[in-house]
Amino acid sequence: MFPKDLKLVVFDVDGTLYQQSKLRKIMFFKIVSYYLPRPWLYKELLTIFYFRKERERKAGYSTVNLQEDQYLWAAEKLGMKIDEVKRVIDKWIFSIPNAFLKSCMYPGVSEFIEKLRSSGIKTATYSDYDSREKLKSMQIGVDLEISSTDQIVNSFKPLPAGLLVILSKMKIDKKNSLYIGDRFELDGLCAKNAGVPFLLVDKNTAPKNFFLKLSAKLSSQNKN
Repeated sequence: MFPKDLKLVVFDVDGTLYQQSKLRKIMFFKIVSYYLPRPWLYKELLTIFYFRKERERKAGYSTVNLQEDQYLWAAEKLGMKIDEVKRVIDKWIFSIPNAFLKSCMYPGVSEFIEKLRSSGIKTATYSDYDSREKLKSMQIGVDLEISSTDQIVNSFKPLPAGLLVILSKMKIDKKNSLYIGDRFELDGLCAKNAGVPFLLVDKNTAPKNFFLKLSAKLSSQNKN
C-alpha cells in the first residue's frame, strides 16, 4: 500500500480529494439556472465547453506559457477576446465551484493528511488546474502546491514535470514518495513517467471510507 520509508505523499485534487461527479451536478444546475433566462449569453456557455474540451484534448501538451495558452485555445475557437474568455472561466471554473467543494470532499481526507503530518510525512498537491483557492475552500493545508500551469512546470499530465518539480523542491527521493490520483491515464502515467509509486483512488469506496482506510493502514504500518 505505502512505499517503505515513506516521506512524501502527493495528491491530485479534482476527483481525488472530492467527489467530482457531485460537484458537476451542482454546477450543472447553477449554470443552467443562470443562462436559461439569458439566451443571448450562449457564447459564454460555449466558452466553458471549449475551455474544458481543449484542455482535455491537449493531455501531455507542453509550452512556454500554459497559463495563457489555456485561455487562448477557447478564444481562437470562438473568435473571442482572451480577456473575455478569462472573465467567464475565472467565474465558472475557478471561483463559483469553490463554495461547494467542502461539501463534496471525500470522508477522511483531512484526517488522512493530518495523520501524514503527525507521522512526519510531507504532503503536496499536483493538479493540471490551479488548486490553491480550492484547497483554501476545503480547508486543506499541504507543504507544497504545484499546478501544471505554473511557470516552473508548463506542461499537462501525463508528462512528469510537475512531480519532478515537487521532488526537486522537497529534496525527497522518488522511491520514498507516493502519488495519489483518480485517473490512471493521467495521474497514473504521470507517476510512472516520474518513477513515483502510484495509488489509484477507488471511486466505489471513496464516498464512504477510502481515505479512512488509508489512515488506519498508515497507523498500522507505523506500529510495525
